[in-house]
Amino acid sequence: MLKFFITVTKDLVSAAILIGMLYAFIPRICDRETGRNTGRTILSAGTCLGAAVAVVIAVLKNTTKVIDKTGGTGMWNVYIFSASLAAMLLFWVMYGIFGKKTGGKAKTVIAVCGAVMSLAFIAYALPSVLGYPFNFNLGGESVLSTAFIYRFVGYLFGIILGILLFLAVYQCSKRMSDKECFVFLSIALFINGFWQFAKIVQVLHAKRIISGHFWFTLARYSSNYSDFFIYAMLAVGVIMPVMLVIRSMNVKEPYSNPAQHRKIRAKWRNTRRWSVLYAFCLVMVVLNLTAFTAIDNKVVELSPVEECEIRDDALYIPFTQVEDGHLHRFAFTTPDNIAVRFIVIKKPNSSAYGIGLDACDICGETGYYERNGQVVCNLCDVVMNINTIGFKGGCNPIVIDYKVENGYIIVPKSTLIEHQDEFK
Repeated sequence: MLKFFITVTKDLVSAAILIGMLYAFIPRICDRETGRNTGRTILSAGTCLGAAVAVVIAVLKNTTKVIDKTGGTGMWNVYIFSASLAAMLLFWVMYGIFGKKTGGKAKTVIAVCGAVMSLAFIAYALPSVLGYPFNFNLGGESVLSTAFIYRFVGYLFGIILGILLFLAVYQCSKRMSDKECFVFLSIALFINGFWQFAKIVQVLHAKRIISGHFWFTLARYSSNYSDFFIYAMLAVGVIMPVMLVIRSMNVKEPYSNPAQHRKIRAKWRNTRRWSVLYAFCLVMVVLNLTAFTAIDNKVVELSPVEECEIRDDALYIPFTQVEDGHLHRFAFTTPDNIAVRFIVIKKPNSSAYGIGLDACDICGETGYYERNGQVVCNLCDVVMNINTIGFKGGCNPIVIDYKVENGYIIVPKSTLIEHQDEFK
């Protein structure tokens, strides 16, 4: 549950903050003088188009090879980030020149810039979120199983937190002055823009389109400290609710009758509530990045390797040693001094055994462990269908050759030596 809560939150937090600020600022400056909803309409069109693009990318990425054949996800992100950076620069130029002057065309351009940025933020963040359900059922368990429900609940909580953060940012930004809202938006855009530029450098450097020590250093540090940009965004965001709460405690708005006074008090009471919600969301994001991540990344200690008989050119494991239905781990040290591990577990309601390497093609040699009678991948926390262990596919253990004879499971040494590269 925590894994999907953490990953969905990290994917959505920056987009939620930025789009919330855009929705508070763009309609304000574009629609205030005309009285029409042109700015909001254009911004909403960009947001909806971004959602549509995200759905297409998610489907293509998880069900076809189209994305891989067109340069991979990295190149798609380069195009998305380039459009976002261009729109951000044009937004600053147009607002700096025409922001405080009348002029429908100039304000329309500003709204279009906001729409392109919103499109880009969603088109980058949402495909990963939409793609996570494709990984819910890798173990083949029922959708009513506890593991499946936990993953879905964590996923749902992450989406809910992202939505609440967007609403809180939007409501708090609306209550700031034009200048304050523009300053907060510009700082957030600058932080995100620098991160987007660094991501472009990472992709282009990895594909050897650009080279040099400076680009390598930028790509390396931006990759190693990617969470720093989220923290920077949160640091900017936390100032806003603090400012609003302080103002709500020192209200000096004039009023001529009790009804006006009640209205003013209600307005600032709502402001405090939205500020508290904003602060709560920020706290939850920080917990996700720190405490929850530490808990989720806690290393599970694998059960010890058991001894077995080695004769001639094979390992012999008696049925009596592994017939209890629990996971058993064995290993063979190759001539290259590499310990190649494999697991054996008796399948439920069957005389057959699930046998495979203690590694898979997806997660590598991190291994498997037993939890409440289930076999679980140590890296991705996916629960294996015990009946499918010994077959290819998903996160199942890598299949190895073996034979059953005279009450023994016999695993040839040559088979394990053949797979030693999996454990280097």
